[in-house]
Amino acid sequence: MPMSSPHLSFNQSIIDEFRANAGKVGGPFEGGDLLLLTTTGARSATEHTVPLGFVRADGLLLVVGSAGGADRHPAWYHNLLARPMVRVEIGTEAFEAIAVPAEGARRDLLFEQIVRTAPGYGDYQARTTRILPVVALERSGPEPGEGPERVVDLAGKLREIHTWLRAQLRQVRAEADAHFADAGTGTGPDTGTGQGTGQGTGTGTGPGAGTGPRIGLGLQLRQHCLAFCQSLEFHHSSEDAHMFPGLARHYPHLRDVFDRLGEEHRTLARVQAELLTLLGGIATADPRRFRAELDRMTRELHAHLDREEESLLPVLAGIPLPPSPSPGTTPGTTG
Repeated sequence: MPMSSPHLSFNQSIIDEFRANAGKVGGPFEGGDLLLLTTTGARSATEHTVPLGFVRADGLLLVVGSAGGADRHPAWYHNLLARPMVRVEIGTEAFEAIAVPAEGARRDLLFEQIVRTAPGYGDYQARTTRILPVVALERSGPEPGEGPERVVDLAGKLREIHTWLRAQLRQVRAEADAHFADAGTGTGPDTGTGQGTGQGTGTGTGPGAGTGPRIGLGLQLRQHCLAFCQSLEFHHSSEDAHMFPGLARHYPHLRDVFDRLGEEHRTLARVQAELLTLLGGIATADPRRFRAELDRMTRELHAHLDREEESLLPVLAGIPLPPSPSPGTTPGTTG
């Protein structure tokens, strides 16, 4: 549901105060735990930043789609379902994250913990039959010890991005195995309270069903798979549109290399499109087919990343890294 102009103006004043004062704001939010969440519009593809209260529970950074107890999910929640990569600002720190709504009994347990810390969310829930979404903001980036220790040039940036893509694909594969194993035993994360999400397949019967069909898939798998596919697409599109043409002008003897890598991008895009198609109907997907496509993506991507590094790292080494992106910029480009 679009926000009114006064609401947008109020939010912007909080955002400006937050960024000007190292994450501290006054007024009704003074002393509270507040973060800025930047999502990408599900339809507009433009960035939107909102101030949100947060709670830490079970080692997770959590936000709640309360919308003050309204009967519709907030716009930022619909955005992160469509585009899970988000940017989080807390205090003076900013980082990329993958937004993963909790499901079923897990969501209920986390919400109970949230209400013990911030009772106001219980009041919001009492105002509506809509199940308030609980969203974990999972920091995105290479694990400690993975990737380059310090990124100072484009070669290091490329290795950092490739490390992230490889790690995300490993996680997607592990979650796919866990999801299909749970689906086979009937103990998967879809048991428990339903959440209306406005996306996915199946018909929701929980209290949130009035806002749209209920996703019939463990959202952990769905969100990470979407984040991986969308980040890969963004990275390759940026290379095709910016980095490869720029390098080709300075290194014309490598044009055939850039053409070959671009063709590999198109091959990977076809595999990615098949994965996304399967993801849309994952509740009834054949596990063997889904795993087969994941295996194909793994083989194709690892071979491509290896060839790209072999061809590009010597060229990119020593080219200084451009200035850091402004808050809200999606990771995944070297150009």
